[in-house]
Amino acid sequence: MIPLGAQGPLLVPPFVLEEARLHLEDSGVVGVEATGLMVAGGDRVASHVIFPDQRAGRSPCCWVQVTERGKAELALALGPADRYVARIHSHPGYAFHSLTDDRNPALRYEGALSIVVPYFGLGLRAGLQACSVYVRQSRRWIELAPGPQRDEVIRATA
Repeated sequence: MIPLGAQGPLLVPPFVLEEARLHLEDSGVVGVEATGLMVAGGDRVASHVIFPDQRAGRSPCCWVQVTERGKAELALALGPADRYVARIHSHPGYAFHSLTDDRNPALRYEGALSIVVPYFGLGLRAGLQACSVYVRQSRRWIELAPGPQRDEVIRATA
């Protein structure tokens, strides 16, 4: 198990959060969720979010699924020093990890992050503190409450 913050926190610049917010809100305007993967290099600074081709719907409840084309996009999108460090996705209401999120993680490696943005992306207007953040440990997702422990793992930069 990788200790929390052992590699230093993932630093997320404002422009990366803004990129994610705009995409998630664009999907939310039509009442659907969206999902993307955050990219960082060895310096643990997020550089951008990739939103692959995906399908989303509202019946019987909100759902989103990356298409085969989207999976190919993700496979080809990383540079040699890049890594997917976090999944970021929206929920229609409160931010939490659903049973579907637990059963179908986009990232499965120890220390991967999952960020859930409430209210179809609108929650990102208040920054990461409005989101739920989870870290993958021992094949489970552990929620990180806002505060010092979470800041050791992920932190928005000024």
